[in-house]
Amino acid sequence: MPNQNSANLTNPQISGALAPFGARLSEDQSAQVKQYVQLLLKWNRLTSLTTVTDPVEIVSRHFGESMFAASLLPVKNGRLVDIGTGAGFPGLALKILCPGLHVTLIESNKKKCAFLAEVVRSLGLLEVEILPVRFDEIRPGEDFANFVTVRAVGGFPAILRWSRTALSRRGHLLLWVGGEDITAITNFAGWIWNPPVRIPESQRRFILSGRYVGETK
Repeated sequence: MPNQNSANLTNPQISGALAPFGARLSEDQSAQVKQYVQLLLKWNRLTSLTTVTDPVEIVSRHFGESMFAASLLPVKNGRLVDIGTGAGFPGLALKILCPGLHVTLIESNKKKCAFLAEVVRSLGLLEVEILPVRFDEIRPGEDFANFVTVRAVGGFPAILRWSRTALSRRGHLLLWVGGEDITAITNFAGWIWNPPVRIPESQRRFILSGRYVGETK
């Protein structure tokens, strides 16, 4: 039976869980992660937020895999939009790692939005916006996002179409995907993709990043 008491989560455990992903946190940031995990486990009893209930595994699987993106692209500043954020990953995890980010969380499930609002309030996070709608209901203006992130969400054709408009001129789309999805995604016209990077401690999951340059005739 996994230990679900996040009060037992120590800073060395957090550092160790995040080390494979290249994420280093200050004491204040570690305290935010610890509080986040506590809220996640509390809310998870009533609202399905994660199937992972061991605190150390939560740090590794959710926070580590989210924060790994910061080693691939310079996401420290700018505007990040997280589609289908669920329990806040990767958007809020990256916000903790990179406090200068302006983060917009898009989540159509109202209960999950209530959870996200409590996390933002409890952790004292600034410049975080929660939109309780489907992403395709939003008509983004110019330079709506420098980064669009998508983790554990399907429907890639619609996401790619929407992101073309939402992203700034040199903005990037970051997708947490299984290896079987990569070929289909990279075949979409108008996009330039970086080589997929395998997520540490995973054999079949990758982060795929790219930007839209326009379709050639």
